[in-house]
Amino acid sequence: MTPDRAEMVALMALGWLAGNDELAPLFLGSTGAGVDDLRARATDPAFQASVLEFLTMDDAWVVAFCDQHGLSYEEPLRARYALPGAGEVHWT
Repeated sequence: MTPDRAEMVALMALGWLAGNDELAPLFLGSTGAGVDDLRARATDPAFQASVLEFLTMDDAWVVAFCDQHGLSYEEPLRARYALPGAGEVHWT
């Protein structure tokens, strides 16, 4: 996955989240972002990474997003790993 493609997937995910009445408030609450931040930081790769991290927390969200956009179910996670900061993930 190229960084450009990863950014495109992240922007699609941001639009999908922003348009979801149930998940948008959850995303804003969990990230501490405000509505204005969605526009202001949309092109920030670190913010895009947070969008994809949030989305990939729940398989049902991934399926709904991917089905709506015609993406494979693996694409959001691959996009997350193509953005900055993925190497900093520690599982222990």
